[in-house]
Amino acid sequence: MTFRLLQNFKGGRALVITRRAGWETTLETTLAKLGVACEYPEIVDGRAQIDVANLQPERDILFVDGDLEGAVAIEVNPASKLPPVPVIGLVGVEAPSRLKALVNLGATSFLRKPVHGGAVYTALFLGINQFLLRTEMYEKLQDLESRRRGRRAVIRAVVTLMQETGLNDDDAYSALRRDSMRARQSLELYCEEFLRRRARPPDTPERTSGITLQGGNKQAM
Repeated sequence: MTFRLLQNFKGGRALVITRRAGWETTLETTLAKLGVACEYPEIVDGRAQIDVANLQPERDILFVDGDLEGAVAIEVNPASKLPPVPVIGLVGVEAPSRLKALVNLGATSFLRKPVHGGAVYTALFLGINQFLLRTEMYEKLQDLESRRRGRRAVIRAVVTLMQETGLNDDDAYSALRRDSMRARQSLELYCEEFLRRRARPPDTPERTSGITLQGGNKQAM
């Protein structure tokens, strides 16, 4: 997976969480020129009415007014610290507590109020691409962690096969790798299933499947 910067935002939807005061017209006009439609979710009892479950990260962007304390309630992934969609903070009062609240929401970019048209593209560019970059980095870390955990299964499978067949470690590893490729599975997943089969009672049919040894013969298991 290779990260590519997004530069065209046509077809996007901006959900602007703020109380209408006139300054937002500049933001709306500039976003429209960039192909991004604006919506203003209703605020009821201090809370923006957002259908969080239907937010789409490839389309939606949240613009959150930091002066509205507690107006947005979205869950940030506790592991990645990322919200479900890009968040851009609208900053009026630069109090540390309000900036911290925006950061805790996962804001990856900021716009000063009142908004100036010339700053909108930069904020949008940074906010969306930082969100995409962090998402990709998190996914890569998750994949590496999964592979690290899977390596334990590979080691156990190699040792098990050595004990069952008398193969050395290199040949046992090669046999497992060949069969994982035939099964079109990752080596880690194949080894996990290999070990699960051996955890079944001896008379279980699935336990009798074989591993391909060098030369095409199969070792009964």
